[in-house]
Amino acid sequence: MTKLKLGAISDDKPVKVTAELPAAVYRDLVAYAAVHGRETGQPVSDPARLIAPMIERFIATDRGFAKARRATRPRSQEQLHDGGS
Repeated sequence: MTKLKLGAISDDKPVKVTAELPAAVYRDLVAYAAVHGRETGQPVSDPARLIAPMIERFIATDRGFAKARRATRPRSQEQLHDGGS
């Protein structure tokens, strides 16, 4: 079994965004959708549905972004009380 970074696709209410992808990236997205469907047992009817979870995963695992975000985010009262960073 292949260990994919992308897990199950949630069914949240989407926000419409239009983007153009290079043909090679779209071919890779279609191939990824096929592998993802085989691995999870949930076929992906539209490879574009993978884009949001991929971006979400990328952002969640980008340490540089997390550090920059923490540096610019004001601390909330809750964080001050619970000792969080």
